[in-house]
Amino acid sequence: MSPLAQRQAQLMDWINHSTPYLCQQLHMVYGDASFRRYFRFTFDGRSIIAVDAPPKFEDSRKFALVAELFAANGLCVPDILAADHDLGFYCLNDFGDEQLAHQLNDQSCHQLYPKALALLPKVQQCITTTQASLPAYDHKLFSREFEIFTQWLLDVHLGYQTTTEQQTMLNDTFNVLADSFFEQPKVGVHRDFHSRNLMMLESGDIGVIDFQDAVIGPFTYDAVSLLRDCYRRWPDEWVSNWLGAFQQQFYPQYSLAKFTRWFDLTGMQRHIKASGIFARLHHRDGKSDYLGDIPRTLGYLVDIGKGYPELHGFAKFVEDEVLPSVLAIKDAGKGKVVSLARSKG
Repeated sequence: MSPLAQRQAQLMDWINHSTPYLCQQLHMVYGDASFRRYFRFTFDGRSIIAVDAPPKFEDSRKFALVAELFAANGLCVPDILAADHDLGFYCLNDFGDEQLAHQLNDQSCHQLYPKALALLPKVQQCITTTQASLPAYDHKLFSREFEIFTQWLLDVHLGYQTTTEQQTMLNDTFNVLADSFFEQPKVGVHRDFHSRNLMMLESGDIGVIDFQDAVIGPFTYDAVSLLRDCYRRWPDEWVSNWLGAFQQQFYPQYSLAKFTRWFDLTGMQRHIKASGIFARLHHRDGKSDYLGDIPRTLGYLVDIGKGYPELHGFAKFVEDEVLPSVLAIKDAGKGKVVSLARSKG
């Protein structure tokens, strides 16, 4: 029996002997970019989600604390029905399978995105759990995420050796993005607030999931995670309109120009990290589906970077060196990378 099958058998045994529920069969729902796996089972006519979160890699205690914090601030999150944090097993009420991503189209997005953005002031109030403050999105974490790009995308995935001049450019880019990142007001940040982590519930509410990595960080981070989604790109004009309305409603004390710059540069940081993570998921974790999202993610870096003179060098580097190399791997049949398609407003 494989280690994953053993974990699944242990999860089922835990449900049947240590919770109020009985489970005859676990049905795999999905795995995600983490080491967690999600299963569904039925008990007494009720659908329940069982989670395998290996404690070696995942902190289910933090998940429980953040869930409690989010619920206390008016967000709709899954109830934890049973848990053994030492084993890394827990049961949740079932939010179903209807992600925000499934309902988005060229018409519905104009209603659904403002509705999702309206949740962010509640998220931003989430600072302290019953045990401690959320961790800070500090310079150490920021640096580590930038290194994911250089290590996993450039070095491992592309085998690309940067020149001394390119390394200077990367350092300059890092400093520009860090200055913008850390000058912003600090709030509670979900950190993966995008259309696959927002669930459309039968009640009409939006359910929030995958929040265990919440931190205290820059107040544009979750907005850019949502509006500049790594998995789907919208016309720039639409994103600007949604962002402008969000800024006017919740942050009128800041100019739109300043707010937009924070938003854009925070998005650059997030997409640099994400492109590296997608490469790491393929090479380290054997999850290759995310390779197809790298060109879209790099496309944001090219297009947004061109809008800021201090980032022109980085944008040109990505456009001339990184993106063609990523696409060349696809053309050579060494990965599942799709061609870049950009949406323009």
